[in-house]
Amino acid sequence: MSINLEQFSAANKVAVDSLLSVANTALASAERIAALNLNTARSVIEDTVSGAKAALEAKDPKEALSIQASLAKPNIEKAVSYARSVSEITAQNQEEFTKLVQAQFADFQKTAADLLEKATKSAPAGSEAAVSAFKSAFAAANTAFGNMSSVAKQFAETAQTQMTSATNATIKAVSKK
Repeated sequence: MSINLEQFSAANKVAVDSLLSVANTALASAERIAALNLNTARSVIEDTVSGAKAALEAKDPKEALSIQASLAKPNIEKAVSYARSVSEITAQNQEEFTKLVQAQFADFQKTAADLLEKATKSAPAGSEAAVSAFKSAFAAANTAFGNMSSVAKQFAETAQTQMTSATNATIKAVSKK
């Protein structure tokens, strides 16, 4: 069995489309992170200038320290919000990449199963053991990918849960002060 030019061309088109999807996903995530960073930098600069002006307008050092202390809680809350936003963007990006990989693997599985079926039909007599071994290897690869996907999903969920817990603990600690 040989692969004709149309099959080769179609396979290359799928590969290019997949690469484009991955690149677009990565660029969209980078764009969101860049926008978040720019907005955060702008906010930090504005808050710093505002805080400095307020401290300079204070009547005495005690009032200046009080003003600076009052700015600490909102700054911590903003830092927590920033961390939460980065975590959300990262989680969404990871989810998109997972979907892309799963879709590509599903296409690969279908193509490989079709090729295996064709090879089985055109296999010479006496090659049943080799065909059976290849089918077993293919089934094992599918199982391994399923297990890997499950572990990756659990890892991502655990990381997200821990990030949320840490964020909530920080917010509670800041709120008590």
